[in-house]
Amino acid sequence: MFPNSILGRPPFTPNHQQHNFFALSPTLYSHQQLIDAQFNFQNADLSRAVSLQQLTYGNISPIQTSTSPLFRGRKRLSDEKNLPLDGKRQRFHSPHQEPTVINQIVPLSGERRYSMPPLFHTHYVPDIVRCVPPFREISFLEPREITLPEAKDKLSQQILELFETCQQQISDLKKKELCRTQLQREIQLLFPQSRLFLVGSSLNGFGTRSSDGDLCLVVKEEPVNQKTEARHILTLVHKHFCTRLCGYIERPQLIRAKVPIVKFRDKVSCVEFDLNVNNIVGIRNTFLLRTYAYLENRVRPLVLVIKKWASHHDINDASRGTLNSYSLVLMVLHYLQTLPEPILPSLQKIYPESFSPAIQLHLVHQAPCNVPPYLSKNESSLGDLLLGFLKYYATEFDWNSQMISVREAKAIPRPDGIEWRNKYICVEEPFDGTNTARAVHEKQKFDMIKDQFLKSWHRLKNKRDLNSVLPLRAAIQKR
Repeated sequence: MFPNSILGRPPFTPNHQQHNFFALSPTLYSHQQLIDAQFNFQNADLSRAVSLQQLTYGNISPIQTSTSPLFRGRKRLSDEKNLPLDGKRQRFHSPHQEPTVINQIVPLSGERRYSMPPLFHTHYVPDIVRCVPPFREISFLEPREITLPEAKDKLSQQILELFETCQQQISDLKKKELCRTQLQREIQLLFPQSRLFLVGSSLNGFGTRSSDGDLCLVVKEEPVNQKTEARHILTLVHKHFCTRLCGYIERPQLIRAKVPIVKFRDKVSCVEFDLNVNNIVGIRNTFLLRTYAYLENRVRPLVLVIKKWASHHDINDASRGTLNSYSLVLMVLHYLQTLPEPILPSLQKIYPESFSPAIQLHLVHQAPCNVPPYLSKNESSLGDLLLGFLKYYATEFDWNSQMISVREAKAIPRPDGIEWRNKYICVEEPFDGTNTARAVHEKQKFDMIKDQFLKSWHRLKNKRDLNSVLPLRAAIQKR
């Protein structure tokens, strides 16, 4: 991740870089091609090209499903009409295709010095029959082992122990990546040149063992109308999940939100997923946040404990009018940037060429390679930083007139646009400038959030025990 430093290495070795997943620029889909995708869904005929095989995820046993009926041309056997959904069309694999191979690098049991093992390589053998463009290797930013901060007090020790117990493990990430790989192959039956990206907390370094998986389906590297085009694409994907993949996917739901998604649960990995279409800013901010996550060794433990604290106090749920996890992460980064002796800089100000919103999507993953480690003179402990975070938002930050900006590394005046007017919390999205905390639109919920910052700060300041604001046993059980 950071060349020639103790914090990592470039994400790709030269002999593999030309095959990288991101190096394949997505095809631009026209309206006619969307119609063709619907035709593909209705008339997919794979009987002469592929054979049905059981799906396997590493060493996990496959789900047993009934055998799918044969297909002849574009007409199905008449008996198929009477079959249950899970017997109609299961996942197909080309006979030319080899199983996904995962690099079996895992942390040593009981090892406490390191915060996260290297990420994995996924080797994909191109499916000749389906003419999917080959990508030999996916290697997402492999940070070397990073020494965790030293805990000299009880509160800091509690934060570290919670982090080490609950942080996302390599095995958790493997499950999500394997599901992504399988789903991409299926979705490419509808949109052959599309790409499915794993984004959000699963990849940005701030995931926990219980984190859901976020997926972004990219059909073209330009905005799509989320109310019309994205919904149409997701309708086809949802229908595909319901009819042909119901043996592996359960509870698929099409949610018609501002950014529509398909929610579902993968039966093999038991992971909940949210899938959107062309929410490209989510890919960009995944790599920006990942760079921040590994820039300083106190960042990830602090973010994890604050997310757990917010969830415990019911202020971490955008669907109920409180803060989403992305806004919480930006709030932590902003706080670390605004200390008298900052722990984090603004990466977008120092390295504008690496984190510009104009960078082509297939080059976004390369940005962290250009960022050297950041050495701060601030030696505050994790316990002191947690206390300072609560105090900052309880007593110092001006909610009425200021906006949280990680891009500028400071609190800036609220814009006068309609999106910012009459909003209780304003957190700037670093790339598209929208308000990530727009879900907080009720004064009652805003007052509850402020009140929780203030109460927790007072309790923690008096007791210096994490259990006073976050029962550790309950937090660890949720992972």
